Amino acid sequence: MYLLGYDIGSSSVKACLVNAETGQVVASDFFPKTEMPIYAAQPGWAEQDPDMWWENLKLANQSVIKKSGIDVAEIKGIGISWQMHGLVAIDKNGKVLRPSIIWCDSRAVPYGEKAFEAIGAENALAALLNSPGNFTASKLAWVKENEPYLYGQIDKIMLPGDYIAMKLTGGVCTTIEGLSEGVFWDFQTNAVSTEVMRYFGFSDEIIPPVIPTFGFQGTVSAGAAKELGLKEGIPLGYRAGDQPNNAVSLNVFNPGEIASTAGTSGVVYGVLGEVNYDPLSRVNTFAHVNHTSGKPRLGVLLCINGTGILNSWIKRNMIQPGLSYNDMNGLAEKSPVGSRGVSVIPFGNGAERVLQNKDPGCSFHGINFNIHTLSDIVRASQEGIVFSFKYGMEIMEEMGMKINLIRAGNANMFLSPVFRETLAGITGSTIELFDTDGAAGAAKAAGMGVGIYSSNEEAFASLKKIMTVKPDEKNGERYKEVYQRWKKYIKQ
Repeated sequence: MYLLGYDIGSSSVKACLVNAETGQVVASDFFPKTEMPIYAAQPGWAEQDPDMWWENLKLANQSVIKKSGIDVAEIKGIGISWQMHGLVAIDKNGKVLRPSIIWCDSRAVPYGEKAFEAIGAENALAALLNSPGNFTASKLAWVKENEPYLYGQIDKIMLPGDYIAMKLTGGVCTTIEGLSEGVFWDFQTNAVSTEVMRYFGFSDEIIPPVIPTFGFQGTVSAGAAKELGLKEGIPLGYRAGDQPNNAVSLNVFNPGEIASTAGTSGVVYGVLGEVNYDPLSRVNTFAHVNHTSGKPRLGVLLCINGTGILNSWIKRNMIQPGLSYNDMNGLAEKSPVGSRGVSVIPFGNGAERVLQNKDPGCSFHGINFNIHTLSDIVRASQEGIVFSFKYGMEIMEEMGMKINLIRAGNANMFLSPVFRETLAGITGSTIELFDTDGAAGAAKAAGMGVGIYSSNEEAFASLKKIMTVKPDEKNGERYKEVYQRWKKYIKQ
C-alpha cells in the first residue's frame, strides 16, 4: 500500500512515493532538471504557465513509478503541496486564461494597499489577519482592471495546487487554508470575506466550493490516469500551500511548535492557538492545515529574504575557489560566539516585511583590519541570519506564541553547527532536524485524508530524526549580549 505526494514549486515539481505501512520513501524525483522559467514581461512581474507544472508533474510521476516498480493499483491516496499565493484563472471549460501570477510577482502591491486603506486597517486585520498586500485577491484585482476582457471570461480562480487537483480529478474546489493565504477568508464570520469581494467587485461565483484540507477531494479521472500512468479512481486526500505543508512534513500541528527553513530565503512558521495578528503586518497569519473555527490553529509566517543568499554571496565573492559550504561552516567554527565584535545585517535581498517593507541592504559592522579574519566574517554572517530569525520570532511571541521547539529539515543553513547552535542558544528552544521534504509530507498527509492514518502522530511516526540540538546554557548570556549589539545596527 502506497501514498503519492506532489510538491509544485516555482523551480521544479517533485513527486514522492511513500510506503504507507512503513512510512519510508520508496522513490522520489523532480523535473525539470534545470529550473523552470519564470517570465517577467516587466520589472517586478513573475508568471508561469500552469500547464508547465502539469507536464513536469507527469515526468516526475512517471519516474517514481518506474524507479519503484510497484503496481499502481496499490497507490491508495494522493496529496498536493504548492507554491503559495499564486493566481490561476480558468473559463467555464476549465481552460487556463492567462499565465499564473506567482508568489514573487509584485505588481498587485498598490491594489492591496488601496484595499487596506479603504476597508480600514483595524477592520482588515481583525477579519483577514493580514493586509491584502500582494496576495492572490490583489493579483485578481490587477487582472480585473488591466485585462477586463480576460477577466470577463473567468469562471473560477484557483491557487496552484487547486489547479493540479482539477487536472487530476476534473473537479474544481479549494480550502480554507488556500483562501486564507490568498486573503479571501474572514476569520470573524468563518466565510469568504464579503468586504474583500465587495471592495474589489468580485462575483461570489468566482470562488470554488470550499472543502476540508484533509478528506475526500475527488478521484483520479480516466483521462488523468492515462496521462500519468496511474489507476483511475485513486482518491485525492490532502492539499496545502508549501509553508503549511513544510510544517506538516515536520509534524508541526500544535501551538508553540515551529517549522523552519533556511535556503535562499528563510522561513519561521509557527502554530498559534488563538486568532491573532501583528498590527504592523510584519509577519503574516493564515489558517493552518488543522484550523477550525472551534479550535483555532493559525500558521504565523515570518519570511526573511536575506538568508542563505548571504552565505552564497560570501562564498562567491570572499571564499577561495574550490572551498565548499561545509568548508565555510568549518571556518565559522574557528571564531568564538560573537565573532570577536563583528556584526552582519543580512537584509540584502530586497525589502523585508519584518522591517515593515524597508530595504536597508546588507551591512558589516565592527571590522578591525588588524584583528579580524575571514572566519569572523563567516561566523558573523551566520549569526546575523539567526538574529534576523530571532527578531521576527519576538513579534510572534508578542502575538501570544510560546516557542519551545523548532523543527527543520537537515538541509541548507541547518547543516552549519554555528547556525543551529546559535539559533538554539538565542531562542532557548530545542532544535530537531529531520530527513524529510514537502512531497513526502504531502504523501503522508494524504494518508490522513483518506483514512489510512487516524492521526498526525500515526502518520508521521516514521519521521527520521537526525539530530537534536539543545540550548547552550554556558553561552546563553553571551548570545543575548551579541544579539543586543546586532539589534542596535538595524535601528540606526
